[in-house]
Amino acid sequence: MDIRTLCLGILTMGDATGYEIKKTFEERLELIFHASYGSIYPALKQLTDEALVSCRAEMQEKRPDKKVYSITASGRYRFFDEMMKKPGTDRFRSEFLATLMFAHLLPVITVSELIDERIADRLQKISTLDGRCVEKQTEREKFLCNYGRAIYQAEIEYLKENRYLLESDALFGNRAAHERP
Repeated sequence: MDIRTLCLGILTMGDATGYEIKKTFEERLELIFHASYGSIYPALKQLTDEALVSCRAEMQEKRPDKKVYSITASGRYRFFDEMMKKPGTDRFRSEFLATLMFAHLLPVITVSELIDERIADRLQKISTLDGRCVEKQTEREKFLCNYGRAIYQAEIEYLKENRYLLESDALFGNRAAHERP
């Protein structure tokens, strides 16, 4: 699903500013999709140009007018058409795993620290989710929250149970690197 479709989906929940759409990505869709202002605003402009979204200016005291976006009937039809399509394959990208691909070239202490930091990060994400999951209103939001929690917990368990594979690989890889002429 692309950023345009997700913006349409967010607008099915109610009118929103670009800032509010960004907050929705950060607070409700963080496990699904990362979106920056640099992708949200161009998507909203395209959607507006295609009459899938309308935009109105609301006056604010001592601040510039804010743009509030609403989904149009055409936008709803487009969104539901997109929702009826079979989802594409998930794309996964991980700087962490890319680094671990070359763990054998790193000092063991560095590999251990990377894993420890990842576990700490995942524990923090679980804590954040736990706070947000309590606030969730709908069953689908609870489902997504708990799904994310399960993924993070599984990652922690896997790292704890299998870190020795990378640490020993780093130990032997470094030893071999130092023995070469």
